[in-house]
Amino acid sequence: MPESELLGVFALTWQAAVMLGLGGLLIYLGIAREIEPLLLVPIGMGVLLANIPLGGLTEGHGLLALLKQFGIDTELFPLLIFIGVGAMIDFGSLLERPYTIFLGAAAQFGIFATFFLAYLVGDGWLRAFDFTFTDAVSIGIIGSADGPTSIYVATVLSSKYAPAIVVAAYSYMALVPIIQPPIMRALTTDAERQVKMPARARKVSRRTKILFPVVTILITGLIAPKATPLIGTLMFGNLLRESGVLERLSQAAQNEMANIVTILLGLAVGGMMLADDFLRPETIMIYVLGVVAFAVGTAAGVLFGKVMYLASGKKVNPLIGAAGISAFPMAARVVQKVGLETNPSNHLIMHAAGANTAGQIASVIAGGAVLMLVPYFV
Repeated sequence: MPESELLGVFALTWQAAVMLGLGGLLIYLGIAREIEPLLLVPIGMGVLLANIPLGGLTEGHGLLALLKQFGIDTELFPLLIFIGVGAMIDFGSLLERPYTIFLGAAAQFGIFATFFLAYLVGDGWLRAFDFTFTDAVSIGIIGSADGPTSIYVATVLSSKYAPAIVVAAYSYMALVPIIQPPIMRALTTDAERQVKMPARARKVSRRTKILFPVVTILITGLIAPKATPLIGTLMFGNLLRESGVLERLSQAAQNEMANIVTILLGLAVGGMMLADDFLRPETIMIYVLGVVAFAVGTAAGVLFGKVMYLASGKKVNPLIGAAGISAFPMAARVVQKVGLETNPSNHLIMHAAGANTAGQIASVIAGGAVLMLVPYFV
């Protein structure tokens, strides 16, 4: 047997070397910088394993190939993740402040703006990049600021750029504390940022919290059927939490199941980042569009917050609109931090949490809506 078939170093290409470096960088960012370590470390390790020459993990019955086949291609992993996410979310802030649902809806504008931009530079007018209509739709979903939704939509639409889309989505979710504050400050005045909002709201009954996930599934499923798998698993997890009689299942969904699936999902996504497929101009453009998606979503939420500020007689702090993106709970924490910078006695966290959980629901509905609409345009 030739020596080159025994030693991977002889088969190492510069593209594979770059990807090995990228895998190491993701692991470094996760551990040393603590940027989304639960995802970046498994993804980084998946990149390393996938790009070691002659490793065979992405071929045939290799570990990474099987994870992709059974967890990504079947859309199983993102749906299982959503059960855990639903069990972790308390929708009480949204139910106490129903008006925040409009902020969550407004922040989804980033999805559609990014889709149009991706289509413009792809198969639309410019044709500068190899983006088909379905690729553009999948790229636009980065604006949902929701990793599982990005995985689900990109997989269902069979986008060839699914790995780059997923990594971009999770990377920018981790960078929300860096991306959002400059936009929030630029679009608001000191007077607007100083608006104090009451910490207390009307109390939500246990019955309401139990009915909410069931009613949400029924309404969303009947309006946007393609969103049923996403909203269904999210709300099932929330029902486990709010029922009060399924504590063991709720804790298992939040911990054991979520942790195991996160590991497998991270390895699978990293395993899809092969050098020959990943090192392309389109990948760089996807990362650029990812920044646009998050920036536009944040700006749309803040601008709609300004509308509510004026309509309410200057009683709504427009900063909470930035939490309308689905990056839960980071976006709400960013709003709280920026609000405290201007007014140290201003606590916006509960209002921002309402917008943030509304954004989680809105992003899922948006994902289902685009899946429903795509067949009419392809």
